[in-house]
Amino acid sequence: MSEPTDDFEYERRFFCRELPAEYDDGDAPTLIIQSYYVHADNYALRVRLVSRKVHVDMTPDVNPVAVLDEYRDRFSEAYVTVKGPSVGGTRYEVEREIDTRIAAELIKRGGSVIIKNRYSVWIEEDGWSVDVFGGPNAPLVVAEAERSGPVTNLTIPKFCITEITDQARFNNDGLANRPFCKWADDFEEELALEGPRFQQYFGKNRMV
Repeated sequence: MSEPTDDFEYERRFFCRELPAEYDDGDAPTLIIQSYYVHADNYALRVRLVSRKVHVDMTPDVNPVAVLDEYRDRFSEAYVTVKGPSVGGTRYEVEREIDTRIAAELIKRGGSVIIKNRYSVWIEEDGWSVDVFGGPNAPLVVAEAERSGPVTNLTIPKFCITEITDQARFNNDGLANRPFCKWADDFEEELALEGPRFQQYFGKNRMV
């Protein structure tokens, strides 16, 4: 029998149109290139490269492998990650740091590759990550608040349009399987018809 584990991530995630200028401190975002070798049924196996020294505009035509080739010596961190299904903002996750050179070669050799810029912002009592996607997932913007335990009684900034915490299609592994460009119009129709939704079982939401 497996031993109990604390290898879980706790987060709430939101669809956005943009990161408002007031939250951009002018620092370069973190460039992330990652490849998914398993992305099915909300299970994922991922290799990720990270650079804080490169700024790439996230346009629909940006090619993540070409960016990797151009800047491969400027990636300073790399990780291999295993994830399980997400339920109620909680997801099993185990991560291990690996050599950046090995990660680059793995990404070039297979999997479904995603590229994005990650901005870190502080909103009220929480640190948030705002991901701006490029390539076939442009112009998707996703904001997430992550804590060491369940994310309850959250202050939600007004640039968050609707909550997507339990929508697997917005997970990075979901986007690797079916990029945003293939269903963006359908999502916009859903949003127009149903309106924004914010989960009510995470305590009290406060909109600012």
